[in-house]
Amino acid sequence: MALVVPLHGPAGIFGPSCESCAALAVEEINADGGVLGRELNLVPVDGGNAPDVVATEVDALIRAGAVEAVTGWHISAVREAIAPVIAGRIPYAYTALYEGGENRPGVFMTGETPDQQLGPSLDWFADAVGVRTWTIVGDDYVWPRRSARVARRYLRSIGGTVCDEMYVPLGTSEFSDVLHRVEASGCDAVLMLLIGDDAVAFNRAFSAWGLDRDVLRFSSLIDENVLLASGAGSTRGLMTAAGFFDDLPTASGLDFAATYSRRFGPDAPVLNSLGESCYEGVRLLTELMRRAGSVDVPPMTAVAEGLSYESPRGTVELRDRHLRQRVFLAAADGMVWDVLQQLR
Repeated sequence: MALVVPLHGPAGIFGPSCESCAALAVEEINADGGVLGRELNLVPVDGGNAPDVVATEVDALIRAGAVEAVTGWHISAVREAIAPVIAGRIPYAYTALYEGGENRPGVFMTGETPDQQLGPSLDWFADAVGVRTWTIVGDDYVWPRRSARVARRYLRSIGGTVCDEMYVPLGTSEFSDVLHRVEASGCDAVLMLLIGDDAVAFNRAFSAWGLDRDVLRFSSLIDENVLLASGAGSTRGLMTAAGFFDDLPTASGLDFAATYSRRFGPDAPVLNSLGESCYEGVRLLTELMRRAGSVDVPPMTAVAEGLSYESPRGTVELRDRHLRQRVFLAAADGMVWDVLQQLR
C-alpha cells in the first residue's frame, strides 16, 4: 500500500504524524491476521513533491506491481494529479479534509467536507458570536479557492458578507500586504485557508500586527503542530473544526491517544487530525477489502455503501464513498485545542 504524505515543503510539518499513525494502523491490522491472509506493508511516497512528480511515482509503483492500494494525507493539487493516473486500477483512500466533489471510480474519502465542517462552523460564528463579515486568505491552489467558493455561497444564505479575498503562493512567509488589506476590510473574522508553514507565518504576523485583539480567525485546516510552531502568543482568537483532536474528550478519542502514546512514547510526533486521518485511510481500505473479499476496485465499490465501523473518530459510516463522521469545534488555548462542542 502506497502511503502518500508530505515529507518536505509547507505541508511537511504534518508528515511525521501521518507516518506514525499509518504505521500504527498497519501494526494493528497485521496483528489481527493482515488483509485477506497477507501481511500489510506501506511504501512511502513524498507527497510534498510537485503533483506531477508524485503522480509519476505512484504510477510507476502500480505498473511494477509494488502496491495494490494508495492512501495518505496530501493537498488537493496532489490528489488531482494522482486520481486520473490511478484511474480506478487500484483503490485510493484520500484522507485529507477537502473541498468536496470527488467522484472518480475507486476513490474513497475519509476527510471532512464543507457540508460537515465549514458550513456548520460559519453558522456557529453567526449565531454564537455575531460574526457575519469575513476576509478570506488562502494559498493559491484548488482546495482554498473551491472552499472559498463554498463559503461565499453559504455566507450569502445566512446574511453574511465576504469583505475581501486574497491568495498567496504556497510557501509564502511574508504577509504585510495581506495584513494591510485585512485591517482595511473591517471584517469580524478571517477565514484562513493556508497550509502548514504558511499558516504558522500568517499566525505570527497576524498577532505581531495586533489584529488578534479585534479580529477572530477560523481555519478548517490547522492542527496541533501548527499551534506549537505558531507559539502561544500567536493563537489568541484562533478556532478550527475537525473530526479528531489530540485531546478529543470521547472514549474512542482518548483510547486512541493512549494507544498512540504507549506505542511511540514521549518523543512521538504530535497526534492530530491529519495524522489520525492516515490511520483512518489504512483502516477504511482494510475494512473494504475484508468485506469485499478482494483488493479489486469493483467488488470493493459494490460493498462500500453503508460500511460502518468503530474508529478513533467514533462510529463512522461510508456514504457515497465519503466517510460520515462527527465534527467538533475547538478554540486555541495557547498551544493546545480546547474542544468546545460537537457541530454535527
